[in-house]
Amino acid sequence: MPPQPKRKLSKGRRDRRRSHMALTAIHLVECTQCHEPKLPHRVCLNCGTYDGIEVLEMKTQKAK
Repeated sequence: MPPQPKRKLSKGRRDRRRSHMALTAIHLVECTQCHEPKLPHRVCLNCGTYDGIEVLEMKTQKAK
């Protein structure tokens, strides 16, 4: 068996160790073509453009 802690860690020491584990909010930017929110430096999944250039050919949905 490995050695066990001799004293209880205080809440402050425990929380300082975990301070870098906090979640960060997702940063979204507006697409320049369709104005939908998208992740920065990624292709827009709504219109398929990146930096104003069409990169993906998007399929159009047929109305029934």
